[in-house]
Amino acid sequence: MSPASADAVRTAVGAVSDPELRRPIGELDMVRDISVDDGVARVGIALTIVGCPAADRIASEVRAAASSVPGITEVALEVGVMTPAERHALTERLRGGRAREMPFGPGTLTRVIAVTSGKGGVGKSTVTANLAVALAARGLAVGLIDADVHGFSIPGQLGLVAADGTVPQPTRVDDLMLPPVAHGVKVISIGMFLRRSEGDAPVGAVAWRGPMLHRTVQQFLTDVYFGDLDVLLLDMPPGTGDVAISVGQLLPNAEVLVVTTPQAAAADVAVRSGVVARQTGQRVIGVVENMAAMTLPDGTTVDVFGAGGGGAVAEALSQPDAEVPLLASVPLSPTLRTDADAGTPAVLAHPDDPASRVIAGLAEMLAQTPRGLSGRSLPFRPR
Repeated sequence: MSPASADAVRTAVGAVSDPELRRPIGELDMVRDISVDDGVARVGIALTIVGCPAADRIASEVRAAASSVPGITEVALEVGVMTPAERHALTERLRGGRAREMPFGPGTLTRVIAVTSGKGGVGKSTVTANLAVALAARGLAVGLIDADVHGFSIPGQLGLVAADGTVPQPTRVDDLMLPPVAHGVKVISIGMFLRRSEGDAPVGAVAWRGPMLHRTVQQFLTDVYFGDLDVLLLDMPPGTGDVAISVGQLLPNAEVLVVTTPQAAAADVAVRSGVVARQTGQRVIGVVENMAAMTLPDGTTVDVFGAGGGGAVAEALSQPDAEVPLLASVPLSPTLRTDADAGTPAVLAHPDDPASRVIAGLAEMLAQTPRGLSGRSLPFRPR
């Protein structure tokens, strides 16, 4: 066997991916000096910050990568931290040399979908969480913003809440925030920034009005580094309040999915959320009816919340030149609820559940819908 070379080790180590930035560490200039002497590889890497939450994983994968090079019998790893100048250069590179800006506005190549509802309690967040995970399972790069600031629930549904009630915070690299990843989905929520109250009290509540809500949504869109996404989902608060208006102003290019139950009372107010979205320039692409008829073990069906609400919303929102279809009718499912409470989306935990199959079908439908790129400037730069 020929002796291993430092170049071979550098190539192997450089291919290790940073789990937060989702890019090879060689591309991120995190690899330092590498030498090989009599089968011993001495490898230096620099993490982005002190206390990097991905440090152990990166170190483990770097050791494994170096050890995989033929001729390497031992790996001596030295872990350091980037200098402020190196971190600044990294953030500039991640932004593509552009000034601090919101990357998901008109002209973005990312498909932006806001999931909204007229009222609470219709399962909008459960549908959104499962839809995000189902899209990621199909190989898409997916981001999820929990824009329901007052009633955030996405961290819990995606299993990001620990037994003591704590939620992982985004890693900060200068003025960029790297969102936690759950089931392949990059997630940001106001719940990641709230401290647990004293004693056994629940996680602190948010008592904010319009300006603070607008600023929060704007920061999620601007300061959180999602990288290159195929789809960005926003779990909207119910109704037509401040956040809906802010998202309409910041993301007039967003598509909108309206979630309702079959119940007439829910359907009536669901129409309003779609109308407000359209008034801001957003396009309503479809309706999802949740908690539809469930099939019992004996084969009979039960319409717990009535029938026809989803179709009624779709019909009310349709226009002569813009039909709004009923994209999915998700049956009422105890499994969908229990899995959400357990922090494991049903589309992963119980893919054969009737509700999971419908949501997976919705994800497949959205994944196959082409994005119109005509007239758009593609972000390619010569090297």
